[in-house]
Amino acid sequence: MCGGWVRRALAAGSGVLAGCTALAVAELVSVAVRPQASPVVAVGGAAIDRTPAAVKDWAIRHFGAHDKMVLQLGILVVLGIFALALGVFALRFRRTGAAGVLVFGVVGAVAATGRPDSTGPADALPSVVGAVLGAVVLAVLVGRLRSPARVSDAGDRPGQSAGSGGGWDRRGFVVAAGAAAVASAGAGVLGRALNAAGGQSAVASRAGVVLPAPVSTARPVPRGAQLRVPGISAFRTPNSSFYRVDTALVVPKVDATAWRLRIHGLGVRRPVTLTFADLLGRELIERDITLTCVSNEVGGPYVGNARWTGVRLAELLTECGVRAPSRGGPADQLVARSVDGMTIGSPVDDVMDGRDALLALGMNGEPLPFAHGFPVRMVVPGLYGFVSACKWLTDLELTTFDAYDPYWVKRGWARRAPIKTESRIDTPKPFARPRAGTVMVAGVAWAQRRGIDKVEVRIDDGPWQQARLAAEDTRDTWRQWSLPWQASRGGHTLTVRATDRTGRTQTEKRAPTIPDGASGWHSVVVTVD
Repeated sequence: MCGGWVRRALAAGSGVLAGCTALAVAELVSVAVRPQASPVVAVGGAAIDRTPAAVKDWAIRHFGAHDKMVLQLGILVVLGIFALALGVFALRFRRTGAAGVLVFGVVGAVAATGRPDSTGPADALPSVVGAVLGAVVLAVLVGRLRSPARVSDAGDRPGQSAGSGGGWDRRGFVVAAGAAAVASAGAGVLGRALNAAGGQSAVASRAGVVLPAPVSTARPVPRGAQLRVPGISAFRTPNSSFYRVDTALVVPKVDATAWRLRIHGLGVRRPVTLTFADLLGRELIERDITLTCVSNEVGGPYVGNARWTGVRLAELLTECGVRAPSRGGPADQLVARSVDGMTIGSPVDDVMDGRDALLALGMNGEPLPFAHGFPVRMVVPGLYGFVSACKWLTDLELTTFDAYDPYWVKRGWARRAPIKTESRIDTPKPFARPRAGTVMVAGVAWAQRRGIDKVEVRIDDGPWQQARLAAEDTRDTWRQWSLPWQASRGGHTLTVRATDRTGRTQTEKRAPTIPDGASGWHSVVVTVD
């Protein structure tokens, strides 16, 4: 009886080892195809595509920048559980268990070839080859665990329990399992290393970029735009701290020397294909612009301010013969496509109304980081990122909102999404325990394209008190504010609201991020000692 349990445990381990072999071999094969074709990435991408918007929003809120890592770990855990079960099942039905591994290969292949950025049937190879070798490993290992009488059977007859009676090939199992473990580990490490090396041409192309001096520089940041208050957000967000929200499980690394941008579609009289060198050779402008993600909850972290360098998008479109709908143009939507298959639709009128809509090449004085869209991304002030901020841009198509729904619109988000007037308390933090006396309450407020006119703070249920505003850079950047508070002992609730230059005060009414951005007043609870 004890020997039967040992064999079942080893069979479960064999299933896990077979799964590891399949994934490791698939990683190695993906070197010959592309990293995005590996099964974990492909299945993860397919899961993201099919996850309801509310669940995606929940994941972003709870896991932030780690949401993709959590997803991939979740996939591995699920695969591990199924691998354990397949291993035990294969001890009794060896062929069927091995076939189960092949089924997972089919799932990975379908996911890889069904992704928007799929390059064709070749994307199925990593999953298929990995699954075949994983099935072979499971069949071989389980074969060593079965009694001699069972191994000699021509078929899978369930009449005799694999856990009862007879000996099994202990030495053969250890040798086979050890060889499979070493080989799969080697394949996985080699595949990872080669995939990493495969992006070196992109890394080298970015390292070789020298951004020309812009013909129109950003205005100097006014003195007083950055308040000297500990805990407040920096006026300009460093690249390493700038939020990242997208669906790419593997950050695309694009070689700028091979990159191309195609502009075409409805009303484009002169379609064009541009190189990165073409954009570098144009007149560049530099602007400070605050970006906001639609997944940013009230008081959330998904907002940042950076200095962007790029080409005026409206000028490019005009050169292609594009006219805004307000001037008789037939297209009212500009669909941007990323190298990873993402599609983002922007209102043409907004892109061409005189705001500093950019094809950005630089961020805070350096070429775009890979995580933020190198070599080229879109930046459009005043619109949430899901309708404006396409990263790793490769295609711009003029069309209409009636004719085409981009990625997020298909999932229930709004077609047009101007950024709402919002404010946030940066300090004190929620549940902080400041000492009684003067406590500085401070934070940021933003209303891109409108500007911030006033910020007010309320202590508990008291009257609204007007905060001191930092100097304004432009209406497209956030604005810092502060209020000295004479704090008394006990628990207190601090609430903030902002009023923009149109005279509209931030609404108290709470709204979720879906479909067009959160709203409401930000509050923090503190205990004064």
